[in-house]
Amino acid sequence: MTQLNNDQGSQWSEIINIVPITLLILAMIICFKFKILTSSNGAPSLPPGPYSFPIVGYLPFLGSDLHKQFTNMAHTYGPIFKFYVGSKLHVVINTPDLAKVVVRDQDEIFANHNLTVAASIITYGGQDIAWAQNNSNWRNLRKIFVHEVLSNKNLDACGPFRRNEVRKTIKNVFCKVGAQVNISEIAFVTEANVVTNMVWENSSNEGAEDGDLGADLQMVVSKIVELLGKPNVSDFFPSLAWFDLQGVERDMKMQLKKIDQILERIIDDRIKFNTKRSEDRFLAEGKKDFLQILLDLMDRKDATSLNMIQIKALLQDIMVAGTETTTTMIEWTMAEIINNHNVMKKVQKELEDIVGVNNIVEESHLPKLKYLDATIKETSRLHPVAPLLVPRSPSKTCNIGGYTILKGCNVFVNVWSIQRDPRYWDNPLEFNPERFLTNKGTHHLDYNGNNLKFFPFGSGRRLCPGLPLGEKMLMYILASLLHSFNWSLPTGEAHDLSEKFGITLKKRNPLVAVPSQRLTDASLYM
Repeated sequence: MTQLNNDQGSQWSEIINIVPITLLILAMIICFKFKILTSSNGAPSLPPGPYSFPIVGYLPFLGSDLHKQFTNMAHTYGPIFKFYVGSKLHVVINTPDLAKVVVRDQDEIFANHNLTVAASIITYGGQDIAWAQNNSNWRNLRKIFVHEVLSNKNLDACGPFRRNEVRKTIKNVFCKVGAQVNISEIAFVTEANVVTNMVWENSSNEGAEDGDLGADLQMVVSKIVELLGKPNVSDFFPSLAWFDLQGVERDMKMQLKKIDQILERIIDDRIKFNTKRSEDRFLAEGKKDFLQILLDLMDRKDATSLNMIQIKALLQDIMVAGTETTTTMIEWTMAEIINNHNVMKKVQKELEDIVGVNNIVEESHLPKLKYLDATIKETSRLHPVAPLLVPRSPSKTCNIGGYTILKGCNVFVNVWSIQRDPRYWDNPLEFNPERFLTNKGTHHLDYNGNNLKFFPFGSGRRLCPGLPLGEKMLMYILASLLHSFNWSLPTGEAHDLSEKFGITLKKRNPLVAVPSQRLTDASLYM
């Protein structure tokens, strides 16, 4: 028996002694194969990057402010570097030249986005514009959205909606003169009311019965955006997705149910209403809201036809992205203007000259407000809404900057870093709208991503399609708030420009400001 026990112990001892050697051999084989895969036939290696732990990769080292962390990592590893989270490869780009390869030179290859668990749920499996794969279906959706929904003709036709809602906001703020006002809340309600009017203005009363729709929508949108930006173990380790360890899938399904109920009620009401009418009253009036445009496309049996899921996904894009990005930029711009008194004086002097002290802001004034436009651009430079854009995913293995970029990896373009880089901007941390008005090459910068020193809303085929509406609303709301009121922080409050990183870059603490009457004629506030 003793001999048997000794023999068994010896066998276990041999196994234990063999394990490290076996692991070493396996590691050598894996490294050898990896080297062959990345270096054979003269193919360049992967970008440099930090050491990663087995299984978890670089996950333990990632902080909460990824845009800042990636900027610091670029100082160590160079303008393009990699890291792993789980088995997933991530590549970060920090210069305009390398960004140009992604969004211009190889735009077709990098036109896909990796669907996260949260994004897949809220977009019905990638049936919208923001997350859909680069294929004929996505191109059709974008064409419809840009040319049918957000055409200049339709935007002009919706001008009265925007004017009415902005005037309501000015009246509401006037009632709070001297009191504290949450800028994000008033901006969101204004934007949400404009968007919902543009989407289903012609709905019957039953379909628009919720007077608190704006408040309900803000809660849902805020939660959706939060979940989209939340790191999720299920995305890094797909084998664990079934467990939904962080509850992201569960929570996003709850938000989908809420927003789906709003959309389905409105759509069903419109379909029933249309059925009752033998004559199309929308055509008779010479205008259609967005919902009717999309429903008309559902009835077509050609290449532009839409199904109900696609219609709901497009409406979600308008309601979620349209309200969130504009609201965030209004809050950041107001924060910077209040923090820079000289800038506020120049903005308001321009408004006096263009609009007049005995007049209200109209959309016809907006193209003439050059300094306000420069102020908004400077805010977008320092506080881009999407600091890393939406990560791109190459459809095939390719080359950037002399390095191999593997098919299916995540590619982050660090817009936040590029737009603060002293190699491209003088005194980059200074808030200086004049830089967009000079003759030194920055005066031509726009939001279309034509100059990759400044592309806060992306570039190429994945440029934000809602930009025309967003830019118009951003200018209109800010011009009206700044022309009608003087703004200051509550007594004893310090200026706060700290950031909260997510899929959008928001203020860490909401901007609360105190308005005071600026125009002498009180009737201009009614």
